Amino acid sequence: MSQNPTKHTKVLIIGSGPAGYTAAVYAARAMLNPILVYGSEPGGQLTTTTDVENYPGFADVIQGPWLMDQMKDQAKAVGTEMIEDHIQSVNLKSTPFEAVGDNGQKFTADSIIISTGAQARWLNIKSEQEFRGFGVSACATCDGFFFKEKEVAVVGGGNAAVEEAMFLTKFASKVKLIHRRDSLRAEKMLQKKLMENKKIEIIWDTIIEDVIGDKDPKNVKGIKVKNVKTNKIDEIKVDGLFVAIGHDPATSLFKDQLKMDNEGYLITKPDSTETNIPGVYAAGDVKDKIFRQAVTAAGMGCMAALEAEKHLSHK
Repeated sequence: MSQNPTKHTKVLIIGSGPAGYTAAVYAARAMLNPILVYGSEPGGQLTTTTDVENYPGFADVIQGPWLMDQMKDQAKAVGTEMIEDHIQSVNLKSTPFEAVGDNGQKFTADSIIISTGAQARWLNIKSEQEFRGFGVSACATCDGFFFKEKEVAVVGGGNAAVEEAMFLTKFASKVKLIHRRDSLRAEKMLQKKLMENKKIEIIWDTIIEDVIGDKDPKNVKGIKVKNVKTNKIDEIKVDGLFVAIGHDPATSLFKDQLKMDNEGYLITKPDSTETNIPGVYAAGDVKDKIFRQAVTAAGMGCMAALEAEKHLSHK
């Protein structure tokens, strides 16, 4: 395959989703002619979410994949060059920064906006993936509303799991927290609140073996669980399952070049999207493990583009 010439841009955006697309819209409107490189899952986590009711500007329920298509088309319409490629290496040690795609395509950039996002960790059982979006979710703030007066289960033992369980008690009539150990990892304050909540029942030493439900229309009816100490198998009737065993930010590409926290999230300066390298910005779930919403990711994408523009105008 003949080598394509190096592509140079003022702003290279790595990753799509609300952060990347919004950064592209702002950078393109600032006449910076950005290039956005998206991988095998354009639109990110939102493309696995069907009903979106909390994105401002839409009185009717919209679909996650549709929202991402709209953002992508908008970014294109104002002048973003979209390239499907998977960036496999970056060099941020000198400017212009360099990135190389899977097929050897080289990109050079005066600034980089990283919006590679994160993936929820899943239990990796077949039925869990079958019912994803149909009663199985990894986001209580996104989907809790759909379980009014229903019974749900949450799996996990850390802060995220406890927070999801507490949040779900606003809607669900009963929440069962399922944890594979006999104690939680969550901070003590949270545990105390959890234990005091009458709607929550904790099921210790237990793992989920299977999700049970109807195929047509698809909906969850229950879960099959196993006690790890006794190996006893039980079926629990629930209408929904929330998986809260953590997220993995897509940051392995930037190891040893950008500052990260112990979970691999990129660290940015306070009130800024700038990383420890001037001209390199991080927006969305790749740096945000607190809010993880489409609207906050989009907001950070906007910030990153404005900061990149300012940085470039001073050069």
